[in-house]
Amino acid sequence: MIRLGLAVLTVCGVAAYFAWSKPDNTDQHRLARQLILNSTLSRVNDPVIVVGDSIVEASTLPRSICGHPIVNAGLIGSSTASDLGAWLALALDGKRAALIVVSLGINDALVSNPQSKESFADRYALLLDQLSKLTPQLAALEIPQVEAKGRTTAGMRDEAMSTINGYNSILPDLAARHGANFVSLLAMPKLHTMDGVHLNSDGYQAWDNAVMQAATKICT
Repeated sequence: MIRLGLAVLTVCGVAAYFAWSKPDNTDQHRLARQLILNSTLSRVNDPVIVVGDSIVEASTLPRSICGHPIVNAGLIGSSTASDLGAWLALALDGKRAALIVVSLGINDALVSNPQSKESFADRYALLLDQLSKLTPQLAALEIPQVEAKGRTTAGMRDEAMSTINGYNSILPDLAARHGANFVSLLAMPKLHTMDGVHLNSDGYQAWDNAVMQAATKICT
């Protein structure tokens, strides 16, 4: 009964916070993911953390590798401007991760006025520097391709891919200069998304393989 009472009080407290602060849907989701990460990371040691956008959040990676738990720290809508370094540091609460894998860039490219390669590099570098304080090992994943499907027209695809290709061209050197291992994606199948952006099962097979390739670095 005591545990049930505490659980009810916790739920009521979270609900009261949301009702008082009235955050928008994006803020609500960020706070919900923060609570999940706080809870998950408080129960594990030396995790492999995969941080990024909705592609990460929707992934179903294995639960562990080489005895290290794999923790999904994806946050829908995230870009290099989303302050994920501070967000993750708060969830870790002083703990260290064995490895952090970063998968970001699509949302930077899909805005109406995407930032230049130089601005993208500056923001990505800042994130890597922040994350380097939380782990001895970092990996940066190549940005997946988008395709013409659903509401994503051929013109939208071509415009986005021009930006994504530019970002990907600087990621290997950027990663190396900030102590991260760059991991390229295997060739994606011709149809690898559900809507032009979000991966389908075939797309995730290639993406998962790349993430696990990065994660195996801690097994040697």
